[in-house]
Amino acid sequence: MRINHLSLTNFRSYPELDLKLNGGTTTFIGDNGSGKTNIVEAIIYLSFLSSHRTSQNQPLVMLGSNQAIIRAEIAKDDRTLQVDLEINISKANRARLNQNAVRSQKEILGACQTVYFSPEDLDLVRGDPTQRRDFLDRLLITRSPRMAGVITDYERVVKQRNILLKTRAPQSALTPWNEQFLVLAANLTTQRIKLCEVLNPWVELSYKNLNETKQATIFYKSSTLSLTNEVSANLDLLSQKLIEVQYQEIERGVTLLGPHRDDLHLQLGDFPAKGYASHGESWSFAISLRLGAFKLLKSEGSEPILILDDVFAELDTSRRQQLVEATQAAEQTIITAAVESDLPLGLDSDRRYVFPGKVVGRKS
Repeated sequence: MRINHLSLTNFRSYPELDLKLNGGTTTFIGDNGSGKTNIVEAIIYLSFLSSHRTSQNQPLVMLGSNQAIIRAEIAKDDRTLQVDLEINISKANRARLNQNAVRSQKEILGACQTVYFSPEDLDLVRGDPTQRRDFLDRLLITRSPRMAGVITDYERVVKQRNILLKTRAPQSALTPWNEQFLVLAANLTTQRIKLCEVLNPWVELSYKNLNETKQATIFYKSSTLSLTNEVSANLDLLSQKLIEVQYQEIERGVTLLGPHRDDLHLQLGDFPAKGYASHGESWSFAISLRLGAFKLLKSEGSEPILILDDVFAELDTSRRQQLVEATQAAEQTIITAAVESDLPLGLDSDRRYVFPGKVVGRKS
């Protein structure tokens, strides 16, 4: 998979940007604040319908405009697909595939598949569970775009349940929402557990390849004990647990179980990585999660675009080299860097230079 052509209109700092991209590696080099990360953010937004930098649409739209447009021509398996996405501040986003309007923007999920690295990846190890749940869910969506609907529906149902619990609504009002909640929670939890099972060997191998001596492993840590990779068993267990906590939920006015309270546990040797891993080990684990995701997708026949957003400045030589080797396995890699000296020696790439509002093929 690769993007042949990317154009932006009123996206972040770009009133207009038109880029032709090649396979292999393309590097965007520019000062901090010049707009290089805005380019990869647009690609990430096409992949997940959300940004890795903000949870709101408004910062994505240039000041003074109500709408930003991302347009990409994507090549995959000897065919070409054009994807257009309108990001709107005051109304729902709209999307088109090959110039045909689609009913929901979610229909473009899967058209552009990416695995990205960013300086914020350290939060995967050191941050709160939200970052790790988001990592799992984005990988789920990349593997199976239908999961975006499950995740959205689950979040909507939890929100509605919480409203009813806070207002001490009668059980008759909660019952239909409980039924939806249990089905969605069982589905999402099961898929996350299955993902952790197939991802773990790739994470373990990636960490070992960074010349680290401890063993890195991951597993799903649920707020409900004894959950498995079987939907029906999880549905029964969650149903039973929901009955047990129903009075606590009413007293506290919040949903007390479900995948929104779960975590991805990262283990380093005999200890949890969070709180015990050194700065270097934390970076190695974060890299291994991303590389593991990339290798898993490759093993399943996908060819995701690899994005390395301003990470080389954070890494030592051995960790940089692992990422460089990953670029050789990707059909297309897009890298950003503040200065060329941050790039590993020997990195062969098509170098573009970013200035406020424009991108050029050579220094000017």
